[in-house]
Amino acid sequence: MGRNNAKNIKTHNDKLHKSQDKEKAKKVARAEQLKAIVKKFNDDKLDK
Repeated sequence: MGRNNAKNIKTHNDKLHKSQDKEKAKKVARAEQLKAIVKKFNDDKLDK
């Protein structure tokens, strides 16, 4: 039985893509949070 059969490659790629999608989602969430914080800060600054 070889290590590089189609099933093992597919399983590996699925895990890899899942982890990459998680990282991308985290990055997007952080960017949205930062955008919200900056907007709140700028709104507070304008109010004063």
